Amino acid sequence: MTKKLEIYRCTHCGNIIEIMIGNGAPIVCCGEKMELLKEQTADTSMEKHVPFIEETEDGYTVRIGENQEHPMNEDHYIQFIELVAGHHIYRQDLSPTDKPIATFKVPKADQVSAREYCNIHGLWRKDL
Repeated sequence: MTKKLEIYRCTHCGNIIEIMIGNGAPIVCCGEKMELLKEQTADTSMEKHVPFIEETEDGYTVRIGENQEHPMNEDHYIQFIELVAGHHIYRQDLSPTDKPIATFKVPKADQVSAREYCNIHGLWRKDL
């Protein structure tokens, strides 16, 4: 059963999709059901994956790794950082040459969370 904001990945070609309106239908790519990415919230590895959200004067900054930046190279990097602020969703796509940080100049919201996707270690989430 698909639900709004769930993220799925094709295990064959690597396509990633996010559900905008969930109606319960299975998501298929390359002839097979796509894998639902589970949001991880606790980081015990050497690399830091849990997003760190900082409220700024005109929005929010999201860093991957509070005290130590996540590695960013061709083999291991953060592909996107997403901010959910109230009913609005903002996303910054990253490349291996970028820093693992995104600044969103957006209105403040009562409910704020951030997610990021590491090409090796999957989907991570933190609420503000």
